[in-house]
Amino acid sequence: METPTAAARLEAVGFVLAGGRSSRMGRDKALLPFAGRPLVAHAISILSQAGLSVSIAGARPSARTALEAFAPVVEDAEPGHGPLAGICAALASASARYAVFQPVDLPLLPPALIAFLLHHARITGQAVTVPSVTGFDQTFPAVLCSAVLPALKAALDAGNDGCFSAFQAAAASQGQSISAVKVEFLAQSGQVADPLSLPPVRWFLNLNTPDDVQQAEVLLGRRIA
Repeated sequence: METPTAAARLEAVGFVLAGGRSSRMGRDKALLPFAGRPLVAHAISILSQAGLSVSIAGARPSARTALEAFAPVVEDAEPGHGPLAGICAALASASARYAVFQPVDLPLLPPALIAFLLHHARITGQAVTVPSVTGFDQTFPAVLCSAVLPALKAALDAGNDGCFSAFQAAAASQGQSISAVKVEFLAQSGQVADPLSLPPVRWFLNLNTPDDVQQAEVLLGRRIA
């Protein structure tokens, strides 16, 4: 895969989605320590290593000041409406053709996967690109073309806060379906390399509970020990 050029970097921006309620974690996940630094720092690093400038979207008002120490924060125009509201606000704020959305709680994703998904979107002209693992399409990370913003806003205004269904409607508004890239094939063919050498299914370990954090730290420790 080609290395992102300066022009390509200007064509896309990255956003960390950091507005979840974190009810199962019991505290704000964005600022939760993981492997020596907050989860938000890991998410920013993943996007930065993929060649993107990074902002934070969907931050709760109570966490905004703390998060601004890590990256610019895009204000959520409709707090309480889930990540889709943050996505809409982020897309509205961006001048780039593509925006990559990375949840704050997926710290094991390799940056090379982000870079490949963006490369795929640019080459194929797909409006919505997501990864697929073990036969299941994932909602995030997602590469969205700016042209889908009206459709996403329409879904949000209609009360359809679910991101994946909104992505489906957004792709359909461009005469397409969601482009789901098979992650296992990318790993097997060497097109995406994981510096931790974890199997692809582990890349998508979502940190929702303290037990999830412990499991991820065990995986991380085994690979860097």
